[in-house]
Amino acid sequence: MIVRRFQQHDSHHSLVSRRALLGGLVSAGSALALGGCTGLGATGARFDASSLSVDPTLLVTTTRKPVNSGRKKPWFGPERASTMTAARAKLVPPDESRLSLASVGLGDWRLDQVEPVSGGVGDLVAQAGGGGDVLIYVHGFKQTFETASLDAAHLSDGIKFRGLTMVFSWPSKAGLFDYAYDRDSAMWSRDDFERVLSSIVSAPGAGRVHIVAHSMGTMLTLESLRQLHARYGDTVTGRIGAVVFAAPDIDMDVFSSAIHRIGPLAGKITVIAASNDRALALSGQIAGGMTRVGAAEKAAIEQLGVRVIDASDAGWGIINHDLFLSNADVQRVIRRSIDGTSA
Repeated sequence: MIVRRFQQHDSHHSLVSRRALLGGLVSAGSALALGGCTGLGATGARFDASSLSVDPTLLVTTTRKPVNSGRKKPWFGPERASTMTAARAKLVPPDESRLSLASVGLGDWRLDQVEPVSGGVGDLVAQAGGGGDVLIYVHGFKQTFETASLDAAHLSDGIKFRGLTMVFSWPSKAGLFDYAYDRDSAMWSRDDFERVLSSIVSAPGAGRVHIVAHSMGTMLTLESLRQLHARYGDTVTGRIGAVVFAAPDIDMDVFSSAIHRIGPLAGKITVIAASNDRALALSGQIAGGMTRVGAAEKAAIEQLGVRVIDASDAGWGIINHDLFLSNADVQRVIRRSIDGTSA
């Protein structure tokens, strides 16, 4: 979103990143911050370690143009590629030793290397040991390839996801004043994301596909789901698990229209909204005063037949736009959504 991360960190140029610091503070004080948030305060079960912490390999699908052949930092830039790239990214998890920063909640993930692969999405998933569930993260506005990949790692590890994790990264200029370019790039990428989903759901023996999309990425995801349903009809429903739209930057009318065109897939959707999301408030002003779904009142969204979590009381920051990454109880909502759809 347009004001996301005014103080965006660069984890590779500072010892302690903003995200890691935030995570440490939240883990210590989340219960206090959410004392009055209906639907978020329930005690979650104790989960096992995430698959990503055991095997820190992130699957990558991206419509960004490669830089340095996709093998050296920054790997993929803000320009649009003529063909989608599939790759494996090796991550370095936080050091969990007793005397490390991670031991006090201040460690951070790092992106170590990226290896583009041939053969397409189906081969990428199969080579990674496909057969279980897949979690796909679709980022929002103002993101580099690296920040999007690390957010995918934070999300997957934060919800202790057991299965393969993939980031779908579309071309963002990662600039505060490039909202229009980013929005067009997101929509331009919808066909490729539909192909990613189609490859996974049509693979024999594959598990379910869970999607967490943030901000502008929700618009891209919804359009791709609409196309997927048009291709397969209701038969695809069983292969799609949880669909979580975190702070969706979508016009209410556009959202309503699409929801009515995706059949039973609409029942898979959970919207995490916050009426005090200042990033979406600014986006609404840019859009001619049209309220964004992620900043709308809970009752208005529920009328469309989707599940809504009101996280308005969950944030203690200024912007309250990335609660799905910074708030432990919001992450528990995502985990419960995935568990509720697991076979």
